[in-house]
Amino acid sequence: MFALTTLVYPVVLVLLCVGAGLLIEWASDAPLPAVLLPAIGAACLIVVSQLSTYIVWLAPATPYLMLGVALAGIAVGNRRLSICARVSRARARDTLLFVLAYALALAPVLAAGRPTFSAYMTLADSAFHMMGADFLIHHGQDYSHLDLSNSYDGFIKVYYGIGYPSGADTLFGGSATLLGLPLIWSFQPFNAFMLATAAGPALLLARRAGLQGSWARLAALTATVPALVYAYELIGSIKEIVALPLILCAGALVVADRRWIQAGPRGAIPLALVLAGGVGALGVAFGAWALTAALVLAVVLSVQIARRTLDVRHVAGLICIGALVLLIGALPTWSHLGASLQVAKTIASTANPGNLHTPLRAGQLFGLWFGPTYTESPAGAALTLGDASVALALIVAVVGVATLLRSGRFSLVGWLALVLALWLALDAFVSTWANAKTLMLTSSVVVLSVWAGIAALRRSRARVLAPALAVMFVAGVLVSDALQYHSTNLAPTARYEELAHVGARFAGQGPALVTDFDEYALYQLRALDIGGPNFAYPPPALAASAGGYGKPVRLSRIAPAALRAYPLIVTRRDPSAQSPPAPYALAWQGVYYQVWRRAPAIGPHAGATVTTHTIPLRTPPLVSVRLSHTQRPRDWPLVHRRIVMGGPGTLTASFVIPRAGVWEMWLKGDLMRAVTVSVEAHTLGTLAGQLDGNTLVVNTLTPLRARLSAGRHTLTVTRPGANLAPGDGGVATLSAIFFVAAGAS
Repeated sequence: MFALTTLVYPVVLVLLCVGAGLLIEWASDAPLPAVLLPAIGAACLIVVSQLSTYIVWLAPATPYLMLGVALAGIAVGNRRLSICARVSRARARDTLLFVLAYALALAPVLAAGRPTFSAYMTLADSAFHMMGADFLIHHGQDYSHLDLSNSYDGFIKVYYGIGYPSGADTLFGGSATLLGLPLIWSFQPFNAFMLATAAGPALLLARRAGLQGSWARLAALTATVPALVYAYELIGSIKEIVALPLILCAGALVVADRRWIQAGPRGAIPLALVLAGGVGALGVAFGAWALTAALVLAVVLSVQIARRTLDVRHVAGLICIGALVLLIGALPTWSHLGASLQVAKTIASTANPGNLHTPLRAGQLFGLWFGPTYTESPAGAALTLGDASVALALIVAVVGVATLLRSGRFSLVGWLALVLALWLALDAFVSTWANAKTLMLTSSVVVLSVWAGIAALRRSRARVLAPALAVMFVAGVLVSDALQYHSTNLAPTARYEELAHVGARFAGQGPALVTDFDEYALYQLRALDIGGPNFAYPPPALAASAGGYGKPVRLSRIAPAALRAYPLIVTRRDPSAQSPPAPYALAWQGVYYQVWRRAPAIGPHAGATVTTHTIPLRTPPLVSVRLSHTQRPRDWPLVHRRIVMGGPGTLTASFVIPRAGVWEMWLKGDLMRAVTVSVEAHTLGTLAGQLDGNTLVVNTLTPLRARLSAGRHTLTVTRPGANLAPGDGGVATLSAIFFVAAGAS
């Protein structure tokens, strides 16, 4: 699965996007730069998938329609493809740029060597996109049949049934379904690929700014993966990651390569499709970035008409064809324009900052950030170095823009200025959450402005400074990305594989009640019609059993009548938790999960309520270790009843076993970097990469076994120093330690 998702899937995406790009080039009868074909092809496939899911009965055919478009493009563009292949061999470094950008974007997953996704526990929005992508490909944009009494349908209805932009999801769902890949494991490779497509338009814009060869490639690479953009790719912000290459592509078509303007009216098709794809991916909010390209284009066309290099009839033809393609390409959004506007307004004005405790800083525009995550400010020397680097980058960017003006590159300067002005305007009116997204979408453009300054220095008397500044800037961006790579949490592969097994084993036997707080379970258990009392959209009859979003579930709070609606209950395997009440019996147990099935009622009073429904089974006797009585390093404080393991060190605790025998040792908490657990001199095992849900519903780790004698023992939990493994600087908390006699759990 790892090779399929990280190696085969991106190759298929390349073929799909390049094939679609070739078809658009043929349809427009205008030459397109080869480096723009992936981004233009992706926009085309967004349009195709949006239209096919809008026509509900056509939705299941979406993957094959996308394949058909790509094959048609390869067929009609066979000669062009051969030329591109020869050019790629001649400019192997241009091709390597895409590969390198993809590898950097997917670095945590590639280094882990297993199917997973990054920034786990940061945001769960990617879970909704997995659900949406799967639903749209199988059911289309028809939400009338959804059952709002379960959590899965509630999420789909509340998100996608109100005009939420879905272009990125339909492109993702259609392409992954074509290979039969689980969306949970193909999600991060898809985001990495889409970010890599931004390298093509960034390369053209860098060349337009006066850079060539390796200089232009370095500029394109840093503009593709600046720190803030890299952070949003790690957290799976799929809408913005898909929109970014389309924003840059629109700018490149208007600023860096305008040969299509001289072609016939069909020459407007590529730009119109890019804008339509952006509207599909980001909703009507993409119109703000489309406007920046449109204003520059309007000035360019007006100047050419004034100079008589274009006639009015030719321009009118371009506008008419472009408007028609944009109208049809984004038809699903236009047909629900009111809802789409409301979604954009809600996002722009929401008081909910998500995971942002404070607004992001304007300095993050420059692609440099020496904090462990994009939401945490650096401190000490890192803060000083970051501020100095941003100040220097600002000066270089101003020099670059001024030089572009003097050299007459007015369209490029105009586009750069308009994109920056858009951010400044939105910053004054939108919420913290929306401003962070705008900041991220502007960052690549600002980075290109810095490189314009480096290009200007190369042609000046101070050209000796250019290489030093370039090295410093590239190193700053890569170090910023490395810090986030080091601190990102990776999703637990084995646990989600087991959850998928549960979904397949009990498919169609629901509805099922899920007591664990894990919104990715909504995708993995989608065939079970699941309801979660602590999800954002809980079944009304179950909501009181959790007391709020993300809080622990208490089955004893559920009325027997409400519980009878669920033949299955899925719980985490946790001997310290109470089992479901009778008449539920254990139907299946794995390493991480237990499935409980309600026994069918029998006899003449089968429909009656019996008191045994509310009687929980007892938990087995536990030997608990009091965390407050443990010996541990000073940087391992006890905060809110859990130990936060700041750095390397060893925790030591004593405990008393009442009788000799085989015992299971259980830890509760979240561990990214491996810890080693020992009793006396005997090592029980190593635990790593076991994370779950949130800090309110505590994660239970897999047990370790030991044969222990009766009496007092000494336990140690050792966390080593950090290394270069992905996520090695990630979360490390310990909430409980207890022992249970083997077999009791």
